[in-house]
Amino acid sequence: MNQFKRWLKTMIAAVLAITLSLGLSAAADKRDYGLPAGNAITDGRALLRYALPLDNKPVRKLQKSIEDISEQLRANRRWSAVKRDVSDAQRIINKPQDLLSSVPDEKKSQAEALIAEINQALTSLQQVAEAKDKEQTWIQRSNLLLLVGDLEGLMVKDFPFQVPEEYNNLPQLLGRATVEIATDKGPITLVVDGYSAPVTAGNFVDLVQRGFYDGLEFIRSEESYALQTGDPTGPDEGFIDPKTGKYRNIPLEILVQGEKEPLYGTIFEDVGLYRAQPVLPFSAYGTVAMARPEPEPNGGSSQFFFFLFEPELTPAGLNLLDGRYAVFGYVVDGKDVLEKIKKGDKITSAKVVRGADNLIQPQNS
Repeated sequence: MNQFKRWLKTMIAAVLAITLSLGLSAAADKRDYGLPAGNAITDGRALLRYALPLDNKPVRKLQKSIEDISEQLRANRRWSAVKRDVSDAQRIINKPQDLLSSVPDEKKSQAEALIAEINQALTSLQQVAEAKDKEQTWIQRSNLLLLVGDLEGLMVKDFPFQVPEEYNNLPQLLGRATVEIATDKGPITLVVDGYSAPVTAGNFVDLVQRGFYDGLEFIRSEESYALQTGDPTGPDEGFIDPKTGKYRNIPLEILVQGEKEPLYGTIFEDVGLYRAQPVLPFSAYGTVAMARPEPEPNGGSSQFFFFLFEPELTPAGLNLLDGRYAVFGYVVDGKDVLEKIKKGDKITSAKVVRGADNLIQPQNS
């Protein structure tokens, strides 16, 4: 029976993904337009942590110990396992030299302060776990992971690869940025990942800073499908660069797990990557991805969509979106707002609140 249910979910996922894939190209169209093994990660913040280009095993163990607490809480409140996870994390944080070894000298004082804060937070978490306070355990776990994410961010030294010269005429985000989007139904906060998709993320952040999205409508809203916007008013099909007067095309850009730089201009299946998985997968509610015409991998411009599938129906590696569309970020706050937005609702404003200095403007015109 369980096997049948799993098969049924997979089939539903395939049907929904095909529908979404076809729908995205139609809706966008005025012409024809490292992760751990195991279950798919469905939390955007966790996916962003794992996508950071760093190689410090202790901090990854620290992260996993704290993340594992949620699994124990779901399993009938196994408090002994929760306390064991906290103890594992404390052993790691009590060896700060192992964590600081990956932090550049100019950031070490900031990292030391974070380590002290994490240590203190773990002591507090241990106390609420002893008291078997589930609500506070959830809250403190989430706050701890924010601190761990900040510590991991300090470990990234240099941008991990060179973007191909042919894309020097496009904005590039060499790092991350946080964008706040105000809508008719409430605010949404998303983190844009230039480490995995510098051209796609750079284009988006550049358009946000230009005020391009302010006042634009959501042109597609389907429950458990996608929420799409970025279609400018008038006859234009995307962003027209005022310097050149031309449509700005953005190449399909997807970083494959285990690779040093993204794959450009082609979908996975066209180059035989049938089992490959992207660093930024479609496995979290609120995944942010570039919309494009189905037959044109490099036809994206300004339109993007929020992925609204239930993660259980679209596990990583078992959907038809991974490797076909470029993910460039995740919603970290305001997922409840996504559920309320309908076709015709508007973005009232969008602004970059963190990481604007990571945007590099085009070298070539």
